[in-house]
Formats: sequence, C-alpha cells, structure tokens
Amino acid sequence: MPTRIAVDAMGGDRAPQAVVEGALEAAREDGAEIILVGDRSAIEAEIARVTRGRPVEGVIIQHASEKIEMGESPAAAVKAKKDSSLVVAARLVREKQAAAVLSMGNTGACLAAALLVVGRLEGVQRPAIVVQLPHQEGMTTLLDGGANVDCRPQHLVQFAVMGEVYAELIHGVRSPRIGLLNVGEEDGKGTELTQEAHTLLRQAGLNYVGNIEGGDVLSGRVDVVVCDGFVGNILLKFAEGVAVAVREMLRGAYRKSGLIVNFGGVLSGPVFRAIKDRMDPAYYGGAPLLGVNGTFIVGHGSSSPRAVRNAISVARRFVDLKANALIRERLSTLALPKGGARSSGAGA
Repeated sequence: MPTRIAVDAMGGDRAPQAVVEGALEAAREDGAEIILVGDRSAIEAEIARVTRGRPVEGVIIQHASEKIEMGESPAAAVKAKKDSSLVVAARLVREKQAAAVLSMGNTGACLAAALLVVGRLEGVQRPAIVVQLPHQEGMTTLLDGGANVDCRPQHLVQFAVMGEVYAELIHGVRSPRIGLLNVGEEDGKGTELTQEAHTLLRQAGLNYVGNIEGGDVLSGRVDVVVCDGFVGNILLKFAEGVAVAVREMLRGAYRKSGLIVNFGGVLSGPVFRAIKDRMDPAYYGGAPLLGVNGTFIVGHGSSSPRAVRNAISVARRFVDLKANALIRERLSTLALPKGGARSSGAGA
C-alpha cells in the first residue's frame, strides 16, 4: 500500500497553486498517495487547471474551512482554528489516516501543530528542524534549524542522536561524525550550554568529534552539526543570503567583462547550474521536524511545485525507512540527566 501523505494545500505564499501542482506531480510521476487538505472548491479548481480535465489517481481531497495565515500567532491559531488545513492535516497523522504531513505555511504554526496535535515521539524532550547544507563531497545535516531558540544541554544530545539517524538513513553515512557548533575547538570554550553539552556528548557513545567552528560547517569535516535553534536559524539564513549574494556578484562580474570572459561563462553554465541546484531549497523540498510522533515536513513559504514534489519524496522516504522507530530505540539507550543548567523559554 502506498505511503499516504497529508498535504496542507493552503499553506505558503504560493498556495494553493504551487502546492496542488507539486502534489499532482508527485502522485503522477512518483506514485505517491496524497490527501490534499484545504478549501475543496479552490483545490478542485487548481486540479482542473493543471490536469485540464484528465483523471487523477492517488489524490484525495479533505475539506478544511479555515487556514492559518503567515502572520498569525502560531499556538493561538492552532488552538483556535480547529478546522484549518494545517490542523486537519496534522490530525490525519495522529489518527493514522496518513503517515506524514507536509506544510509550506507558517513555520511556528507547524511546530505548534506538531506538538499540540501530533505529539512528541516517546523519549524526545524537544523536536528539532533538520537543515541540509551541501559541501564538496556530500551533505551536512544541521539541527536545530529554528524550532528551539533556548535549549538545555540534554536537548543538544538528543539533537545529535536524531541527526545521526537522519544522516545514516537519508544520506547513507555510516557512523556519522558529529560536531557541536562553538566559538572554538578547545574544551572549555563557549557558553555554559555548549560546555555542558560538550561534556554530555563525550559520554553519549556517539561518534562525537568535539567542538567545531563556523568555518567547519561546509567543509565536510563532520556529517552532523548540533546547535540550538537560535544559532541554527541565523546560520541558515546567513547561508541562504551568501548564496544569493555570490550569484548576483557573479552575474554582475560577467556583465562588466569582455566577450572572452562571457564566452567562458557560457561554457561554465552547466557547472554553475549544478552548484545552484545543490544550494536551492527546492532541491531538498522541505525540512523534517524530527522528534514528532509521526512524520512532519516543513517547507519554505515560497516553495515552487518542484519543492513540493521533492518534499513529498522526503516524507515518503522517511516513513518507509522507519526513521522514528530507530530514533526511539537510540534515545532509549541514552542516560541523560533529568534537569539542566539552563531553564528554557518553551516547555520541555
């Protein structure tokens, strides 16, 4: 039986057009089974536009009368809008009618729906957002990408375990090397949080290489980078900004150059396109929220149909590889302290 994915058709800046189109591509070309959740008339209109009346297999519509806007207060919206497309999609996962949920909408609302509707995976104190960062030889998995701006040391250890499982199953890395993002490599560097997390990670039985600095994130030195969501989100947005800036600088340089240099740029086009693809968020589709009692994929608000399709592929693979079962098993072997040196802004 195909893995069924509940897709929030109303979430994101380009919904429902881009979401429906990407979901239809996944159903048609990848054999995915999709539940499109949202305003039935709007979804049907988009399906008709894309298919031009041709029959569609593997797609079900689940009507939801409300949607959560990008600017709304996340927790308040999830609690108040019980019939929003995001909450209904999350409820389908909780009720085992779908194996995964995908939303390109309000990230904070996605996190709230994951916690309030789907719930945490057994043994997980804090779910974390996975970020994929390319390096020359492969991919670096970073977490947390923004779900938790204030953490305790044991949360970072759990992030390391979840990242280890993700790197193993999704990227095929055996015994992933794990690094803690810090301001220096030496013991004793960093804040109270990173110092205590460093000590716990050394005792956790993981392939922990120690503290790493910002310059190591894209070097391929480690396979998994661990940090709190405040640092992780800043790093992610900075990396996205650098990619855009470099692209624009290259364009400007070629425009100002002579014919020979421009001809060289044309010949180098395939190389530049390959690099652009690896830096493009659409290449990965969405960021898994690890530690949820189900599969929850959060996409970028401006996602294209290609990004939606790729995010559905990520969701299916995560479910098919039974990643949550392995995370639960690994966490059950960790002996973490009950408390922590730091209090947290959000409930543990």
